[in-house]
Amino acid sequence: MRKLIEQLKDIELAIFDLDGVIYRGDKLISNSDKVITALKELRIKVVYNSNNSTITRNMYVQRLKGFNIESKILDFYTSASITASEITKIKQNATIYVIGEMGLKEELKRCGHEVVNAESNHREVDFVIVGLDRALTYAKLAFAQKCILEGNAKFYATNADTSLPVATGLLPGAGVMVNAVETCTGQKPVKIFGKPNPEGIQSIIEDTNSNPSISVIFGDRLNTDILAGNRAGINTALVLTGVTKASDIEKLEGEKDRSLEVEVGMIPNIVINSLKDIFLS
Repeated sequence: MRKLIEQLKDIELAIFDLDGVIYRGDKLISNSDKVITALKELRIKVVYNSNNSTITRNMYVQRLKGFNIESKILDFYTSASITASEITKIKQNATIYVIGEMGLKEELKRCGHEVVNAESNHREVDFVIVGLDRALTYAKLAFAQKCILEGNAKFYATNADTSLPVATGLLPGAGVMVNAVETCTGQKPVKIFGKPNPEGIQSIIEDTNSNPSISVIFGDRLNTDILAGNRAGINTALVLTGVTKASDIEKLEGEKDRSLEVEVGMIPNIVINSLKDIFLS
C-alpha cells in the first residue's frame, strides 16, 4: 500500500477542488484518478469543494465517473449547493433572479425557491444571485440592476473567481459577472458564499465529523482554496496544475513580512507539482 509524504501522513479527510486539480475542462489531470483511489484504500475520507456553480452535484458525479472516479452526490460541496443552503436560512420559499446556469438554479429549486426570468415583476424578487453565466446578456444585467435598484432584491454571489481553468488555458470566471452587477448597481454583494468564505469547509468538517488538524484541502488558487482552508483552520496544499504558478508563491513569500493579513492567509502549508506528489515515490 502506498505511503503519504511526511507532511500528510496523519490526514483523515481530503478535500479536493475540481477545476485545475482533478481535471481541466474535459481533460483529466494525469494520475488524479489513481491518487483518489489510493487515498480511499488508506480509508481517508474524500470530498470535493468547487466554486463552479454551473452544473448540478449529480452532474459532477457523472463527470467524475467518466474519469474513472467513483463518487456520490453527498461528496460534493459546490458554491451552488452552499449558496442554496445559506439563502434558505435567510428566507424560505424566496423569489430569486439568477444570473447563472443550471447548477445554481437547480440547487435553489431543490431548496424550495422560485427562480424567475427577466420578464417577471422586479418588485417581487427577494434576491439576485450571481454565478458563472456563459450566456450573459445585456438584458440579464439590466433586469438584475432593476431588481436591486428599483425593487427590494438583495445581491448575493456564489463566488468571485476571475478565471476558469479549461484544457486549453483559462476562461473568464464568475467574478466577471459579479463585477458587472456591482458596477451597474454601485453595490457589492451582501455575501459571496463560495471560497474564500470558509463556511463551506466548516460544513464539510461538521458533516464528516472530522478534526480540522488532520484535514487538508488541495487547491490550485491562493485567494480561494488556500485562503478558505487557512480561515477554516485546516491544512492547505497548493497544487500547481491549475491557476497558481510556483513564481506566485515565491513572490508572496518574499512579501509576507509586509503583507496584509489576507495575503498571509494565502500562504499554503505545502506546495506540490501535482496530486501524485502526495505519495512517496
